[in-house]
Amino acid sequence: MAQVRAQKAQREVSIQSAILRYLNSIPGCRARNNHGGPYSGAGTPDITACFRGRHIEIEVKRPGGKLTKLQAHELAKWAEAGAVTLVATSVEDVRKVIEGMGEGRT
Repeated sequence: MAQVRAQKAQREVSIQSAILRYLNSIPGCRARNNHGGPYSGAGTPDITACFRGRHIEIEVKRPGGKLTKLQAHELAKWAEAGAVTLVATSVEDVRKVIEGMGEGRT
């Protein structure tokens, strides 16, 4: 069971790392990982970014992964506050959102 959890975490970590590399390669974009720990609230999205002044919150899931109720609640609260929010299973998911915000890079 621990091995299955480690494989799942590893996949999400790989996706998250690729998304961070992509976002931080775009001019006008800054992104960081929200490390889970005692000082970050439960359900906090995995990645916080800012692109051309727009706040973005990203929850990373492996394909087929589901949000917890708390994660969904946190993303909804960020969206209510005006942030762009998404659940990403790949860099392509994020790329589509960024392109929709005016970034023409591929």
